[in-house]
Amino acid sequence: MTIDYDVVIIGGSLAAYYAALAASQLRATVALVQPKVDYGFIHHCAVSEIAKLAQKLDNAAGFGIHATHTDTSEKCHMSLGWQEAMLYAQSVASNLEEQHSPAILAALGVDVIVGTGQFQSSPQLAFVVNNRLLHARTYLLASGSRPQIPEIEGLEATGYFTTSNIWQCLNTATLPKNLVIIGGIPQSIEIAQTLARFGCNVTLVVKYPYVLPHIDPEIAILIQAQLEVEGVRVLTEKPVTQVRRIEDKKWIQAGDKAIETDEILVATGQQPNLESLNLAAVGVKWHGRRLVVNDKLQTTNHKIYACGDVIGGYDFANIANYEAKIALKNALFFPRLQVNYHCIPWAVFSVPMLAQVGLTEVQAKRQFYQDEVLVLRQYFKTVAAAQVCDETTGMCKLIVLHNGEILGASILGAEARELINLIALAMSQKIKIKDLANLSFVYPSFSEILSQIVRDWSKQKLNSNISLQEFLEGFFHFRRNWNL
Repeated sequence: MTIDYDVVIIGGSLAAYYAALAASQLRATVALVQPKVDYGFIHHCAVSEIAKLAQKLDNAAGFGIHATHTDTSEKCHMSLGWQEAMLYAQSVASNLEEQHSPAILAALGVDVIVGTGQFQSSPQLAFVVNNRLLHARTYLLASGSRPQIPEIEGLEATGYFTTSNIWQCLNTATLPKNLVIIGGIPQSIEIAQTLARFGCNVTLVVKYPYVLPHIDPEIAILIQAQLEVEGVRVLTEKPVTQVRRIEDKKWIQAGDKAIETDEILVATGQQPNLESLNLAAVGVKWHGRRLVVNDKLQTTNHKIYACGDVIGGYDFANIANYEAKIALKNALFFPRLQVNYHCIPWAVFSVPMLAQVGLTEVQAKRQFYQDEVLVLRQYFKTVAAAQVCDETTGMCKLIVLHNGEILGASILGAEARELINLIALAMSQKIKIKDLANLSFVYPSFSEILSQIVRDWSKQKLNSNISLQEFLEGFFHFRRNWNL
C-alpha cells in the first residue's frame, strides 16, 4: 500500500489548524481535510472587546456626552454603540481569518483539501474525500463540535439562537429588547454580560445550583453577583421544561417560573461532529458526547487519534491546542506522551475575567486530608494597581499544601488570564509558594496580589510552627514531670 501522508488531519477547528501547522514544522507530510473553515471562534474572541467597548460608551454617556436621557435618546445611544461594536468585531475577525487562512498552510506544504469525507476499512484503512483515497500512517480527528440542542417541548417550533450563530443573527441595527439564555456554560456567561451592557434585558436560566457547575462555588457566587449588578437576571436550579409562542412572544417555563421573551439562546453544551465519518466501520468507539480515547489520545483504533472538543469538555482553544500537540507527537513518533490537565489553565472572558487552574478547594479536600490543605485568599481591592485602574472587584484564591506545593488557583478579577499563566507555570515546574517570595513584582501591578498571597502563607506557616512548638514544649514538660 502506498502511504500518501504521515498524518491526515480531519476537521475545520482551530485545533486542526494548529495541528497542521505543527506537523509542517516537524517536516511531516500532512493533509488537512476540512468541510469549511470554521471561524466561529474568532467572533467569540471578540466578545470581551465588545463588552469593553460597551462599557466605554456607557461611561462616556455618564460624563454628559448625551445631554438628554429620554427613552428616545437612550435607544439611539444603544443602537449606535451596538453598530460600532459589531464593526469592531468584524474587523478583528477579518484580520484573524487572514492569519488562519488555508493559503498560509498551503504555502508551508500542507495539502489543504476542502470537502467532507469518511473512513473506509477495506481493503486498507483510508479516508475518502472528493472521490480521493487518502492513505496515511496515522489520522488525527479534530472535527470540533456543534451546539447540543436539549429536548425541550416546543423549542424547535418556537425558534432559537445557538452559540455558533448568535453574533451573525444579531448583526443588525438593533438588539432584541428581551433575551433568555438557557444553560450555564462559559460562553453563556460572556454573552449574557455583553448583551446586558448594550441595554438588552437578559435572563440566564441554569439548572445547576451555580452559574458554572465546575468552578469553585465561592467564585461562582461572586461572578453571579457581578452579573446581577449589571442587570442580568440569574435563575439557578430552574430546569426548562417547555417553550411556547403566544401572540408573537416566546414563553419559557423554567421550574415554577414562566418567562416572556423576544428571543432565546440555547447554550447547554456541545456535541462532537462525528456522524458522517463512518467511525464504526473502522473500530472507533464513542460514548455519549465524546470519543473514547486513552491518556495518549488514541481512539479504539490505534492509528486514529483525536483532540479538542470532539473528545468532550468545554470548548477552550488553549486546551484543544495542548491536546493537538500531544496527539500529533504520539501519532508521528512513538505514542509515549500522556495528557495531564492538572497544570493547564482556562479562562472565561467575563468582566472581570474568571480563570482557573488545578484543583478547587472542594477537590483538594477530597484528595488530601483537610488539615493538609491551606486555602489562601486575597481581594483585588487591596491591590494598588486595582485601585488606580478602578478594577477592585474580584479575588484570588490559592490552594496549597502545608509544604508549599501549589495545588490550584481560582481568580476572578482584572488580568486574571495573565496571573493564572504565572501560577500554572509555577505548578508545572514544581515551584513552591515560598519561591514566589523571591520574585520582586513591578509595583504597582496586579501581580502584587500574589505577593500578598505569599505573605499570608508565611503568616499561616508561622502560626502553625508556633503551635507545633507549643505542643513540643508541653510534651517534654509532661515527660519531665512523669520521670520525677
